[in-house]
Amino acid sequence: MKSMRNNTYTQIHIQMVFAVQNRGSLILDSWRERLYKYMISIIQNNRHKVLAIGGTADHVHILIGMRPSQSLSELMQHVKGCSSKWINENRLANGWFSWQEGYGAFSYSKDEIPTIIRYIENQAEHHKQQDMVDEYKQMLKENEVEYDEQKIFKQVE
Repeated sequence: MKSMRNNTYTQIHIQMVFAVQNRGSLILDSWRERLYKYMISIIQNNRHKVLAIGGTADHVHILIGMRPSQSLSELMQHVKGCSSKWINENRLANGWFSWQEGYGAFSYSKDEIPTIIRYIENQAEHHKQQDMVDEYKQMLKENEVEYDEQKIFKQVE
């Protein structure tokens, strides 16, 4: 990805992972694709490129080509805030919908992108064998990210 502004050239690939509050299984098959399209539009309106989006009833993975004109935390605030508002305004979830505080973000080189895209596109199949928290901890360990066990996505209460 390149930008002609100020001779700035970048190639930044980020996978973002975030969960429904208390890991509730609130994202239903009946509206999941609409949610993904809405999230894609938020990301594209912020001038980033969506390479893959997927997940299950309790979490979402998004792989983007990111422009350096915006911070990741600002983008995530837009994606999570606008999408939860959209879900609630359209009364798509049973009850009040919100995302869990925090997220994971992992960077990848260009040659890793096809593997990450396949991984994201096959989330339903993947989670028949591994639960979301175990998957997330594995991603943190593989990427050598230190974490506090008590602050990992909460179990469903």
